[in-house]
Amino acid sequence: MAGSSYLESSELVVAMKYVVAVSGGVDSVVLLHKFTRHPELEIIVAHFDHGIRDDSAEDARFVQELARDYGLPFETKREELGKGASEEQARDRRYEFLRFVADKYSARLVTAHHADDAVETVAINVTRGTGWRGLAVLDSDVARPLLDMSKQEILDYAKRHNLKWHEDSTNASDAYLRNRIRRKTSSLSTDEKRQILGLRAHQIASKKAIDSEVRKLVGDGPTYSRYFFIHAENSTAIECLRYVSQAHLTRPQLERALLAIKTSKAGSIYEAGSGVQIRFTSRNFTVELIK
Repeated sequence: MAGSSYLESSELVVAMKYVVAVSGGVDSVVLLHKFTRHPELEIIVAHFDHGIRDDSAEDARFVQELARDYGLPFETKREELGKGASEEQARDRRYEFLRFVADKYSARLVTAHHADDAVETVAINVTRGTGWRGLAVLDSDVARPLLDMSKQEILDYAKRHNLKWHEDSTNASDAYLRNRIRRKTSSLSTDEKRQILGLRAHQIASKKAIDSEVRKLVGDGPTYSRYFFIHAENSTAIECLRYVSQAHLTRPQLERALLAIKTSKAGSIYEAGSGVQIRFTSRNFTVELIK
């Protein structure tokens, strides 16, 4: 699955700072090693300790020592989410911390997601009954240089360069949906995985084209016409509302927000969830993202 490396492409900006998210696992250890082979880059190592596993503090110490060995600044945070924390909660808290560090250094966030992660995420979304956007996974402002590498290629790279890493003790647990899905997707052939990745790429391209058309329809905001959303077909209105809320809302939240746009009184405020607030006049509404 290997293709042209992000670290060898024109996307990499030498003047830019990069916050590299390192969990201590083989994927992020390989990612960091690849970045450190470019001494012209300014790199910050970031590690988030969920406090879910009893041994998670060992991972934090390992990553701190790794950053010190490379002579790189290190940022970390520990939270006590506990063993009952959901995958979604853990992911949200991790990204909140990582984005905070990226903002602090005015840097681009980099994570170690690889090709098999993309396949697993598509499979998870399909299992949950996703819409078409659920296939356009791992597409955001976060840089993911390893998306053209398979897990096996990452392991081969780590062994070839004698890298050391920590295995996450929860990777074998059936308590997590991703682990259960991984056992099924691991049996897929290389060609089958390529087909899924090709579908993902197609959906990402479609998403960008649709977003471009939606922008033409509704404008740049943050104030929008209630008349348009009231009279548009529901599917179109939902797609436009997803765009104006910057994809912060789930499908049920979008449907409830659309109903509010159609029925709320002028001067009222609707809390759509996920930090999205909508203020109404008789003709328009304004979307505010509350941090």
